[in-house]
Amino acid sequence: MPRDPRYDILFQPVQIGPKTARNRFFQVPHASGMTNAAPHVRAAFRETKAEGGWAVVSTGACSVHPSSDDSPFPCATLWDTADVRAHALMTEAAHRHGALAAVELWHGGAVTVNRTTRHAPLSPSGVAWMPGHPGFMSSARPKVMDAGDIRDLIRWHAEAAVRAEQAGFDILYVYSGMGYLPHQFLLSETNRRTDAYGGSVRNRVRLTEELIDAVREATGGRCAVALRISLQELRAKLSDVAPSEAHEVISLLRDAPDLFDVKMDTSASDCAASRYTPEGSHEPVVDFVKSLTDKPVVGVGRFTSPDTMVSMIRRGVLDLIGGARPSIADPFLPRKIEEGRVEDIRECIGCNLCISSWHDGVWVRCTQNPTAGEEWRRGWHPEVLRKDGTGRVLVVGGGPAGLEAALTLARRGHEVALADRARDFGGRLRWESALPGLNQWFRVVDYRLGQLRKLPNVALYPESDLSAADVRDFGADHVVVATGARWLPHLLGAGELPTGPLLAPRVYTPQDIAAGVLPEGPVAVFDYDSYYLGSAIAEHLALKGLAVTYVTPAGAAAGWGIMTNEQPLVHQSFAAKGIALRTLERVTGFDGAELRLAQVFSGEERRIEARSVVIVGARESGSALFEALREDMPPDRLHLTGDALAPGAIVHAVYSGHRTARELGGQAALPRRDAPFAPPGLEAAE
Repeated sequence: MPRDPRYDILFQPVQIGPKTARNRFFQVPHASGMTNAAPHVRAAFRETKAEGGWAVVSTGACSVHPSSDDSPFPCATLWDTADVRAHALMTEAAHRHGALAAVELWHGGAVTVNRTTRHAPLSPSGVAWMPGHPGFMSSARPKVMDAGDIRDLIRWHAEAAVRAEQAGFDILYVYSGMGYLPHQFLLSETNRRTDAYGGSVRNRVRLTEELIDAVREATGGRCAVALRISLQELRAKLSDVAPSEAHEVISLLRDAPDLFDVKMDTSASDCAASRYTPEGSHEPVVDFVKSLTDKPVVGVGRFTSPDTMVSMIRRGVLDLIGGARPSIADPFLPRKIEEGRVEDIRECIGCNLCISSWHDGVWVRCTQNPTAGEEWRRGWHPEVLRKDGTGRVLVVGGGPAGLEAALTLARRGHEVALADRARDFGGRLRWESALPGLNQWFRVVDYRLGQLRKLPNVALYPESDLSAADVRDFGADHVVVATGARWLPHLLGAGELPTGPLLAPRVYTPQDIAAGVLPEGPVAVFDYDSYYLGSAIAEHLALKGLAVTYVTPAGAAAGWGIMTNEQPLVHQSFAAKGIALRTLERVTGFDGAELRLAQVFSGEERRIEARSVVIVGARESGSALFEALREDMPPDRLHLTGDALAPGAIVHAVYSGHRTARELGGQAALPRRDAPFAPPGLEAAE
């Protein structure tokens, strides 16, 4: 299909210093968890985006020196020739598809405490970052940088720039954002210096300006130099000569870089979860930049709609459409727009599982795209599957796992029948996506159903509650059972393990809420699942007018939500909705009028009034249908997948369904194991 002319502007080339991006799609730097320890994995992950039409493909943060060590979080390095070899795999892969390759030169300063290298952290004035996230906490405090340290920092960037050019990068970033070292110089709270690098905005900008100049001079102007800058806090500060300090900073730097990459200050605001933050949320902070510079500007906003992208260009907000999360969810987003296949875009749902991957220290995961991170390791391509399907497959269960399994099997060429007992497909997402803020998560269902309905080798059977006899009579060559898991009304013991059920009146689980039950208030939500569902149910009940108390053994609401940037927003939402919050407590009993609690560490008993309890904690896998079928069905023809196999988040269900479909009818291949290049000196010793 030809491209819609409305989107022609997105495919215009953009000059970035000495380089030209072939269109306006710019995969901005983002964490992938793929460090130099997995160079082939990283190269294949980025190559898929170049193949998918992104004109620029960037690395994540890339340390310029061992004094910027982010371990245990994954970070790339550009310290020596081994690193050059590792990055060259990625640049060569990007260039094969006509994309420019960009690298984000990075020094974390006081934010990185150098757990592995044991260098003293550096900062402008010795101001430590004091985070609440346990993974970032440390007793190490930063060293105040002297004039020699500043000269070293500039030299480290210049030397890293030389190595970056040797590795084949086209665009070299100076990173003055997200609280990292150059950004610490920009902010008055962290820069209390009285020398030429502190005090006035003019002085605080000096280091960023000198880093840009050093990177350009080190590469002789052959590479483009980009500035990535956070503007949220600066925009909130008054200036004597401009509408804000952000305006003043951009005015002073207006001619310095070849490209401005504008963003927010913290992960929680820069990559905000869709539960609370809409597409394009950065615009009120960054909309002024293009009015102050003639250099191209790129920015993000979880852009998935091409109409929104066009609006950003035509209204003069951005020159290039930045993508991090959308480029993970669908690496082929630009190509699908170019080919007139907008309806085929696998839209980001903003769940932020990708961000949690970095917090977990692992390769990126994606709810929408189960192939992310598996391109090299398992040989999974997001758009291309081997066309070897010849059999007839029945998939029972139309939730996330069943939908993904059915779609993948159909794309392999199998004749696929998908059956679900409900009138509508979607499984758990039919009701979860109706909870406050989760409506965009239904994109998981919409995308897969839309694709299945276009395929001639797929038959959909809603309202089909199949027995084992029905399945046998159907006569499929393979049966995939994806019937989900069941929430249990079980309490949590002192050893943080589920115990028996809470036997009392008006005790509910998420299944009951899904069925439309409205508990009698006041209601307590006891959440030891600690992800999104317990807090979303609490918000749902509060919006129904009930008095709600949220109880959790964790130290905060949505304990695991710190990993997905949701936790701060959950707490703000609770405050706005009047939801009472009780942390570090577990439920020990309930008599229908009073809820008994115990403090997690001390065991101290407490009581609160409650007429109903919703328990969001343990889940039970398994399938009665599967057990009945396995009595006489060969194990190589019967497959259990998704939550029915092992309960998890939606990302786990989709991955499980995809893997089941990829491996059905053949032997599962062992994934390839990547390895780093040996550093200088070690190669010779070996």
